[in-house]
Parts: sequence; structure tokens; C-alpha cells
Amino acid sequence: MIYAEILAGGKGSRMGNVSMPKQFLPLNNRPIIIHTVEKFLLNDRFDKVIIVTPKEWINHTKNILKKYINEDHRLVVIEGGADRNESIMSGVRFIEKEYGINDDDVIVTHDSVRPFLTHRIIDENINAVLKHGAVDTVIPAIDTIVTSEKGEYISNIPVRDEMFQGQTPQSFNITLLKKLYEGLTESQKKVLTDACKICILLGQQVKLVRGEVFNIKVTTPYDLKVANAILQENIKND
Repeated sequence: MIYAEILAGGKGSRMGNVSMPKQFLPLNNRPIIIHTVEKFLLNDRFDKVIIVTPKEWINHTKNILKKYINEDHRLVVIEGGADRNESIMSGVRFIEKEYGINDDDVIVTHDSVRPFLTHRIIDENINAVLKHGAVDTVIPAIDTIVTSEKGEYISNIPVRDEMFQGQTPQSFNITLLKKLYEGLTESQKKVLTDACKICILLGQQVKLVRGEVFNIKVTTPYDLKVANAILQENIKND
């Protein structure tokens, strides 16, 4: 089976003084998360679309889904975990409990606040994860990347042609992801905040899928302004 998991566990601390997590803020009069969910529901390859959110926002999530989206039996809202990887694993544990896990089952994980992903990106993630087991969505780095161990002096300047900026979706064979995550120590779980990094450090190759520059993550007030501009331009060109 092919699952989508939309990660809506963020509290939106970088968004400033707002009354709710960023995924529920309006983008062209509809919550950001609704724009994101719709992209996955338009793809009929998904058997289930699982939304993970903080416990205190589960009812709100269900209410806005009911308000803005026609009823879809594939939609499920569950409680997320304490961090990103634990939220992903909440979805995995839910799948295992409710449906069981087969060796070829895959999960496409995506940030709820990246509302501009395309059908191509989703489809290429599905195709790649079915073949390779682990996938990350990236775009080539435009600026030179500088690394610094303590933030005061340059430690290294990597070759820019080898640098990419990570986006989502990130997609995984569920059996593989579960095995890798359960093999981590508690200290590793605290440090490894990115599921693809877990794969790399434990020797699993991760296939790259090209994203899009406009597949932005809305985390700050400036991002929200950019997102509204992108959406208005899309509406104008339709």
C-alpha cells in the first residue's frame, strides 16, 4: 500500500505572535494545511492520507477538513510525537496497528506548510521509493554554502555543485524505516532529527528527486507573504 503522511506538528514559534500553529494560518482565505492536503487527495495512488498533529489540535484539524474538503475515506487525523521523527513513527505505528505492514508498503512524508508541491514531485517520490526504498526531495544550492563549527569563523566551503537544499516529500519503505529507527539509541534519536540522515548514517542510500524553487516551507511572516504572492500568480495564470 502507498501512504501519505502530512506532518502538522509544528507550533509556529518563528511566525511571531499568532494565535495558532502556522499550518492553520490562512493562505488566500483557507488554512495552509488545506492547500497541502488537497495536493495529496488529487493523487489516486494513495490508499490513506494520514495527518499527524498535536493532541490539542486534533479536533480543530478535523473541523477544518470537514469545512473545506469533501468527505474522503482516505483521510485520517492522529496524534503526533514529541519531534519530527517521532511524529513520522506515530504514523508508522498507526499503520501497523490498523492495517498491518507489508514488505512493499511505502510512506510519503511531507511538511503541512509546503503547500506548493506538484503532482510531478509526488509521483516521482512514489516511483523512486518503490524502487530505491528511501527518497529525499532537493533543489540545487544557488548560493555558496559556508560551514562553521562555532558560527564565528569559516570551517569549510564545500563545492557548490555538490550542494543541495532539502525539501519534502521524504519517502520511505515502511519496513526499512521502522528497522532503521528502532535500531537507534535514545541519544541518537535526539540528535538525528531528519529521517533521511538516519538512513545515510546507517548505510542506506537515499535517492534524490528534484523539487522546485517554489516548493517553499512557510515558517516566517515573510514566507507567508511570498506564499500569498505565489498563489495569486498561480490564480492569475490559470
